[in-house]
Amino acid sequence: MPEDRIRIHKVETLSDDWFVLKKTTFDYRRSDGTWQRQSRETYDRGHGATILLYNRERRTVVLVRQFRFPAYVEGHDGFLIETAAGLLDQATPEVRIKAEVEEETGYRIGEVRKVFEAFMSPGSVTERLHFFVAEYDPASRPGTGGGVAEEGEDIEVLELTMERAMAMMASGEIADGKTIMLLQYAALHLLR
Repeated sequence: MPEDRIRIHKVETLSDDWFVLKKTTFDYRRSDGTWQRQSRETYDRGHGATILLYNRERRTVVLVRQFRFPAYVEGHDGFLIETAAGLLDQATPEVRIKAEVEEETGYRIGEVRKVFEAFMSPGSVTERLHFFVAEYDPASRPGTGGGVAEEGEDIEVLELTMERAMAMMASGEIADGKTIMLLQYAALHLLR
């Protein structure tokens, strides 16, 4: 049990601006029974949800392209191709992802299916991401998408064949982890 292996000594808030960055000092009981003092920084940005829209008949997927500053400062052009996603903001994952996908892509979807959940960067980020898939109908697009300008979103909507999306993943044009995971899921289970 974790309680038998962790003794927290001190928690410091280093930043509480965009999200919360904390430094925690704790003792960890190693597998050999000895205790070791450690400290870790954790970034708490809340939990999120992401979704891959797919059309089985056309063998297409809907992705978005948007600017991501952290990718930019690491030498990428910053414009990542991704599945629609967002933070839960106190809503259930199912409710939030339906609203998020309409904001970002313009598509209104009915039923969503949760396929798994995962920690995306558990070495430092506390976020648990809920992964969904849903079929979309090209005629069910009451809006244009593009995101919420007041939140700094400026999103381009992309409809790609599954083959093109997989080729873009292989070439590195698609480099976002959650998107790669959902495309691989689709290749194995939805659009073989």
